[in-house]
Amino acid sequence: MDKKEAKKRIEKLKKVIKYHRYLYHVLDKQKISDAALDSLKKELSDLEEKYPQFKTTDSPTQRIAGEPLEKFEKKEHSVPMLSFNDAFSEEEVRQWEKRIKKLTTEKLDYFCEAKIDGLAVALIYEKGLFERGLTRGNGKIGEDVSENLKTIESIPISLEKEIDCEVRGEVFISKKEFKKINQKRKKQGLPLYANPRNLAAGSVRQLDPKIASERNLSFLAWQLLNRKEQKQEKKELLELGFKSAQGKYCPTLEDVFQYYEQMRKKREDLPYEVDGIVVGLNDNDLFKELGVAGKAPRAAIAFKFPGKEATTIVKSVKVQVGRTGNITPVACLKPVRLGGVIVSRATLHNADEIKRLGLKIGDTVIVERAGDVIPRVKKVLKNLRTGKEKAFTMPTKCPVCKTKLSKKETILRCPNKLCEKRQRRQLYHFVNKNTFDIENLGPKIIDQLVDKGLVSQPSDIFDLKQGDLLPLERFAEKSSKNIIESIEKSKEISFSRFIFALGIRGVGEETARDLALHFSDIKSLTKAKREELLEIQDIGPETADCVHDFFKDKRNLNLIKDLLKKGVKIKKEKQKGKLKGKTFVFTGKLSFERDRAKQRVRELGGNVSSSVSEKTDFVVLGKEPGAKFKKAKELKLKIIKEQEFKKLIQ
Repeated sequence: MDKKEAKKRIEKLKKVIKYHRYLYHVLDKQKISDAALDSLKKELSDLEEKYPQFKTTDSPTQRIAGEPLEKFEKKEHSVPMLSFNDAFSEEEVRQWEKRIKKLTTEKLDYFCEAKIDGLAVALIYEKGLFERGLTRGNGKIGEDVSENLKTIESIPISLEKEIDCEVRGEVFISKKEFKKINQKRKKQGLPLYANPRNLAAGSVRQLDPKIASERNLSFLAWQLLNRKEQKQEKKELLELGFKSAQGKYCPTLEDVFQYYEQMRKKREDLPYEVDGIVVGLNDNDLFKELGVAGKAPRAAIAFKFPGKEATTIVKSVKVQVGRTGNITPVACLKPVRLGGVIVSRATLHNADEIKRLGLKIGDTVIVERAGDVIPRVKKVLKNLRTGKEKAFTMPTKCPVCKTKLSKKETILRCPNKLCEKRQRRQLYHFVNKNTFDIENLGPKIIDQLVDKGLVSQPSDIFDLKQGDLLPLERFAEKSSKNIIESIEKSKEISFSRFIFALGIRGVGEETARDLALHFSDIKSLTKAKREELLEIQDIGPETADCVHDFFKDKRNLNLIKDLLKKGVKIKKEKQKGKLKGKTFVFTGKLSFERDRAKQRVRELGGNVSSSVSEKTDFVVLGKEPGAKFKKAKELKLKIIKEQEFKKLIQ
């Protein structure tokens, strides 16, 4: 990016950020997530640092928040209420510390606390009595919302000591209260509130204090002005009658990082929303001495938790050929940190999705990564376009074998069953943990075997000998022997895993199990009529067609014969077991292999689901559980820990 392009990008970013900040801070509305807005601000900050000649006083990086509302009396803060610069990785926090060390020779220690996602306010007390309360406003001038703040039970009207002081903290609505309010609105047929932060901000800014009172707002204090140390502040706040945000004294940055991880893990269990931690120098005199850079104090930084959304630029769009021939467009992105990892790809699903998004190559987009799945493009920020963006059209021919693509509803498909890419993906699927489970035989080795002409279809794998593998790159006698032993071991396989390994379109693990329980053997399945397939619960017309068509193809029947001829033994699916009819869902990190646990549940007659519902019988809880655990508690389902689950499957 040259200077001219950088200047244009900076101007566009300033305009977009200003618009969304106005919605967020002044109107209490939100059109994009906090994480997406943070990502835009980070890009602007980085560009201004690289091209300081384009930094202006009206830049969002030089401001604190939105302008005060006209409906409240405006008053000046005794000390500016600053916001913080953001860090998204340990390396960025280390860089922040390095910048401080250039400015002082003092030994650095820190105080950290949870960064609550609420509305910042300043409370002024005179001789221990609440005098007034101000919002942050623009950092210098805030809105006097004293009457509304008086309705908050956790804000003392009189302190335990008759002193003059100013306390700063966060007004918020607890997760529990937010849920109650939305449940009530749902019964009344009213639209639901988007998030607790906006509701808290809107409640504090109500002209009628009765409305604020009805919202059951809460307050946590995070600063007592004019104290020597932050540790001292927190102790004195408690003595005065305030509840403080969760905090910890950290002698070193390593202690800071440990605290960050602790808070990240317990984030979901906290009664309020947090989006990171605030890291600040413990010594308040040094804090003041270091001063301000732009809109933020030099001596503190907000270390944000991994966002599930971020903004980036679409560099190109490529299409992938899936295992069943499906053609999927994929956005190639400017690498961006998302959910704690760097991503450079995001799925676009199909041509209709590209049309719905209005996406072009070169667009700035919001990318979402929910539940640790493949990232997807959520939204295009069209007002950041430069005019150089290019439209993308789906191909009419397979990018691998050049066969003309067929289309069914929204899905483009390569009909060539000998397509090289499709063949490779079928082989990857055939050997993975959920199918034949051939250990040490991953995609890179499969690629070598195909390139050397040793394997072209799944049954060829069972012809391999140790000598065939030794000439391959990075193969020694021991590694080649291990793979051959794994291949031999995999020959005995359950009926459901065998069906799933065949790669029938529309047939996942659960459908494969349903088929295995219904039919006595592979022969009866291959001869099944469409009507019989439709009699099986949870199998619809489209899946029935896919299964029926698969076994009408002679090449597929020959593959099955070949596998059986080469020693594959199909174990009959167990139709009875102590877990028969029971549905299990797994959440969090487990000490055992999840795939093997699922297999064991199925062997005992149970079912495994990827989502929690009222039909779920058991939710197996691992470390750091996600949204499934939360939903299970809401539905009051049976939640068991690993040890209890291990006893069940013995």
